[in-house]
Amino acid sequence: MPHRREIFKHAEKLGFGELHFKIDHDTQLFAIIAIHNLKRGPALGGCRWRDYDNTGDAIYDALRLARGMTFKSAISHLPHGGGKAVILRPKKPIEDKEKYFQSFAEFINELNGTYITAADSGTTVEEMDIISKYTKYVTSTSKIGNPAIYTAHGVLRGIQAAVKFKLKKDSLKGLHITIQGVGQVGYLLAKSCHELGATLTVSDITPELTERCKKEFNATVVPANKIHAIKSDVYAPCALGAILNHNTISDLQSPIIVGSANNQLAEMSDGHLLHRLGILYAPDFVANAGGVIQASAKYYQDSEGQIIHKIDGIYDTLMTIFERSEKTHKSTSDIADELALEILEHE
Repeated sequence: MPHRREIFKHAEKLGFGELHFKIDHDTQLFAIIAIHNLKRGPALGGCRWRDYDNTGDAIYDALRLARGMTFKSAISHLPHGGGKAVILRPKKPIEDKEKYFQSFAEFINELNGTYITAADSGTTVEEMDIISKYTKYVTSTSKIGNPAIYTAHGVLRGIQAAVKFKLKKDSLKGLHITIQGVGQVGYLLAKSCHELGATLTVSDITPELTERCKKEFNATVVPANKIHAIKSDVYAPCALGAILNHNTISDLQSPIIVGSANNQLAEMSDGHLLHRLGILYAPDFVANAGGVIQASAKYYQDSEGQIIHKIDGIYDTLMTIFERSEKTHKSTSDIADELALEILEHE
């Protein structure tokens, strides 16, 4: 486990912020809420509920993801700062799930509206519905709809922008797209790309998911640890973070990378390496912002048409990033950070 001084040093480096902890021995709740920035409004970010090797790893995950939400909200022009919740999944089965998530909702209430939660890895609308009984600071409930639909639509718009910029094509017809991870978002993305005429190669650690894509979309299935090296027009990482690193980048055979996974770059230097290699990378916190755009819009009761219009703006934002990157000879990851910081500084 990282030493506590290292955690504070890391938090300071990332520009935090607040870090809150909740322990409820009665329900086995061990939760962390990281609030990175409140400059644009209350922090909005999902709640992760998963196993962690130790508390230090959970804290680092919360810090890293909360910072990403600040940038994602800023570049998407949302009235929110960045935050993230992490709940360490108990080793023993939960005796009362309702009471467990009630305790988490009460934790949110203790922050007096500075943090709004949403579904994330390990949580679904089921958990959000429970939470919504005990706090108003929640979105992604069953009344709001599945955020994966909107995340997938935003990634699709990102692919279309990258294909237009890099390949000078207005259509995905006849293009080969590789998708790593075909869970909720990856599957919906595959469906849209298939309907638009693309040829698909997919991977996932769950065989049932890849078989579904093979059956429905005539997709080719390859091992999860091989898909990044498949020759294609577009590579879409929709599973693990840190998938773009010095080891995997050397194997890439795709001129474009656009996916839904968070924190795809293992290090910022990996964004620079992609730029030097001439690979067009759509920064993940821009391309995968559809879900948070929908969550924010539903929280403020925007119409469906307004939501789709805002998500379609991902296309224009990425075009701006691609054009500035080409003009300044900087990586797209650096340009995206610069744009987000410009927005934050002018608030």
